[in-house]
Amino acid sequence: MDWITIISTTLKSAVGVETVLYGLAAIGINIHFGYTGLLNFGQAAFMGVAGYGLAVTVTVMNLPFWLGILVGLGAAVLLAVLLGIPTLQLRADYLAIVTIAAAEIVRLVFRSVAFKDVFGGSDGQRGFSDGFYALNPFPEGDYGFNLGPVPIFFNHRLLWVLLVGWLLIAVCCGIVYLLMKSPWGRVLKAIREDEDAVRSLGKNVFSYKMQSLVLGGVIGCLGGFVYGLAFASVQPDIFGTETTFYCYTIVILGGAARVLGPVIGSMIFWVLLVLVYGVLSEAVAAGYIPFMTSIQVGPVRYILVGLGLILLLVFRPQGIFGDKREIAIDAR
Repeated sequence: MDWITIISTTLKSAVGVETVLYGLAAIGINIHFGYTGLLNFGQAAFMGVAGYGLAVTVTVMNLPFWLGILVGLGAAVLLAVLLGIPTLQLRADYLAIVTIAAAEIVRLVFRSVAFKDVFGGSDGQRGFSDGFYALNPFPEGDYGFNLGPVPIFFNHRLLWVLLVGWLLIAVCCGIVYLLMKSPWGRVLKAIREDEDAVRSLGKNVFSYKMQSLVLGGVIGCLGGFVYGLAFASVQPDIFGTETTFYCYTIVILGGAARVLGPVIGSMIFWVLLVLVYGVLSEAVAAGYIPFMTSIQVGPVRYILVGLGLILLLVFRPQGIFGDKREIAIDAR
């Protein structure tokens, strides 16, 4: 069994593109769910409108890269407002219903044949990342180090994406930390606990919820930018409902209402998936598991990781760094 390759791939996944983009999306979910108690099941839609906003602006409208970033951010804000206005004054479960439906509507619009000239249909859009890589300060080549016999190297393009992605995570975590220590953040947590009590104190609960939805959506949409730039393309099916479910898994795994919970949760989640896949693949190839084929490795790894997450929820429902009181759901 090639343990060096398995360890190298696993260590790289701890800081890889998937960890970064899901970490950003999960930070947004943490603001919604962890701090405010909003059940937003449409985070993938925020990622999608950002990625497609950038892609369409650059490839279809032939406008500058930075304008595409602004369009993507604006689209995320607009989506949050459109989702929040009809639902945030209702019970929390209505927001869950609306957001999961809206995410599917957005995905189907992106892959629609009627809008193929704009969004590219099921093939998506590509060719919009040149402006980003033109800023790459790293000359062409591989960068990294050897951890004993284990090589940890990234090419210059991936290293640039990871540098920007982790800087975004650091900035977002810093913003969340400062906001949640402020009076504004304390109001959000009070809304999560008992919004009627907050309303009785004269606070505009709807306004605070809308601000939380917009902030979490904008932070989450950064994950859509990272995905599009890392893979130089966007496809609609990437922004499916399972993406949002992964984000919730990551938040609960790391600990809801913890600043670094989503980041640590994303690292652990992808390390587990990559490690289990690598070990199973090598074991099947070596004949150690004769009743399993290489095709079955992918589904089985999700079963094993899912089983581990179930056990975590049974014995430590608050997550690794979380507090059990932070994840109580009261769908008013």
